[in-house]
Amino acid sequence: YGCSDHYYESDTLLHSFQVLAKLLESPATQDIICDVGMPVLHRNVRYNCRVIFLNKKILLIRPKISLANTGNYRELRWFTPWSKARQVEEYFLPRIIQEVTEQETVPFGDAVLATRDTCLGAEICEELWAPNSPHIEMGLDGVEIFTNSSGSHHVLRKAHTRVDLVNSATAKNGGIYILANQKGCDGDRLYYDGCAMISLNGETIAQGSQFSLDDVEVLVATVDLEDVRSYRAEISSRNLAASKVNPYPRVKVNFALSCSDDVAVPTCMPIQWRHHSPEEEISLGPACWLWDYLRRSKQAGFLLPLSGGIDSSATACIVYSMCHQVCLAVRNGNADVLADARRIVNDETYVPEEPRELCKRVFTTCYMASENSSQDTCNRAKLLAEQIGSYHINLNIDVAVKAVVGVFSMVTGRTPHFSAYGGSSRENLALQNVQARIRMVLAYMFAQLTLWTRGIPGGLLVLGSANVDESLRGYLTKYDCSSADINPIGGISKTDLKNFIQYCIENFQLTALRSIMSAPPTAELEPLVDGQVAQTDEVDMGMTYAELSIYGKLRKIAKAGPYSMFCKLINMWKEVCTPREVASKVKHFFRTYSMNRHKMTTLTPSYHAENYSPDDNRFDLRPFLYNTTWSWQFRCIDQQVNAL
Repeated sequence: YGCSDHYYESDTLLHSFQVLAKLLESPATQDIICDVGMPVLHRNVRYNCRVIFLNKKILLIRPKISLANTGNYRELRWFTPWSKARQVEEYFLPRIIQEVTEQETVPFGDAVLATRDTCLGAEICEELWAPNSPHIEMGLDGVEIFTNSSGSHHVLRKAHTRVDLVNSATAKNGGIYILANQKGCDGDRLYYDGCAMISLNGETIAQGSQFSLDDVEVLVATVDLEDVRSYRAEISSRNLAASKVNPYPRVKVNFALSCSDDVAVPTCMPIQWRHHSPEEEISLGPACWLWDYLRRSKQAGFLLPLSGGIDSSATACIVYSMCHQVCLAVRNGNADVLADARRIVNDETYVPEEPRELCKRVFTTCYMASENSSQDTCNRAKLLAEQIGSYHINLNIDVAVKAVVGVFSMVTGRTPHFSAYGGSSRENLALQNVQARIRMVLAYMFAQLTLWTRGIPGGLLVLGSANVDESLRGYLTKYDCSSADINPIGGISKTDLKNFIQYCIENFQLTALRSIMSAPPTAELEPLVDGQVAQTDEVDMGMTYAELSIYGKLRKIAKAGPYSMFCKLINMWKEVCTPREVASKVKHFFRTYSMNRHKMTTLTPSYHAENYSPDDNRFDLRPFLYNTTWSWQFRCIDQQVNAL
């Protein structure tokens, strides 16, 4: 999927065929039926295809039937689905392939492979999730082995859905299902989380890792085809349907997957799938994504404005987890990770053995104090930096803030004041914004030059730390520290981040996080009262983070507009709110959401982890200039309130 609009380019098709030629010629692929994916132009129509080959001969090109076109995916933009069920046409191979295979044409279409001992069918990614998955009809027609090459991205709490789909496919109909899924960052916001698996008759017999830094993982299982046949034989309803099925074209393959003397070979037994907790997923998924981004961007590390609050602390913990994963991969003999680590730290003899030591080399944290910052947050940031091992900088932004405000006063002859000192709400907000934006400017300055001051080559990637709920509400300054190169927590809710912080306390022994957990979330942009923080996030927003998470899920996942959301919430909250109070809350959310929607157009690219993400780039496509009065919708709510 990551090629996106590059699929329009003929170069992408050309280079795919060049790589296919290399695979066909490689000794590594001999005597293995190989199933690889690539775009193919057939009669001037572009299809997403599996090319199945054996011993330098292409057996079948199988175009995708059901395309992924929801959420993050726009497959119909680049490909056309194959609509000729159980039909095969001739495909004329390009010369570059003819020279290797000595074939002029090959079958192209919806067919299956018949070897000397079994029958194989290919399913492609989205087709497993479709209500009329091809494996149903293929299984009824005698296909015993199904392959699925998938590009399924990580979302918190999603892995079990994928596993259940595969196991249920073989439970109802019998068979062997082989799922391979992409791994790593493919150049955008998604992280593909592996979880390769092999299923037999409804049970998992081999499981791949969900998160790792290995570029390649091979999953192997030995299965008995007779187990499929005996399983199917006693399912009467399946056999009645199979007797009436419309048969698939079969491509005969003079090859056997088994041999005559393998009767005593032991087969694989069912295993219990090990699922990660959401906290483990947050610890591992974004950490692997960050490592991929760092090594591919060829930068020397990360810089994070560390405020001493939950969000930036969670981001710091994810970088620390990344360092754990790197050290673990090197210990396990991963030469690629070791080579990447040496290049990043610019030391050809370096061996990362201890996460804190690696953190010191690749991670810079920076506490940017102002006159409105408390000593508590400063101490929390400093202690956390010490415990994870980051190179920590303390600085004060007051000089820069006074300079900017001074320029404004000199030009206009007016000096803005905080509300606490008699200023208007507009003055108050502007003075908060200038602090936030100066922090962003300083973050990039230090990211570019901090290593230079230490005599180390390279620059740093700036990390953002706005969570998914704040983005949805627009509770951030446009072009402040939420503006960064990438944001590992931008798709994660405040509730999940709090649970993740607790996980880090217990698993990484980061005791500094205890005081961070217990402190109320605050932007610290307004004046202190007697040296203590007077400003808190939830009071500023006019809603709690728990409420915000509910609004987000209803808006995006339940597809609720203002009126539908109100109707759902009067039942959900009937024990704690009157209908009039629910109406007031819903209206306040939609006013502030729509007023701030323009901020989503400049949102830092974030790790996609939640299905209610407001990411404007390609996942949550909405206007960014709204009528914020929602006059018709709110009138419908008012009528319903009066009726109730």
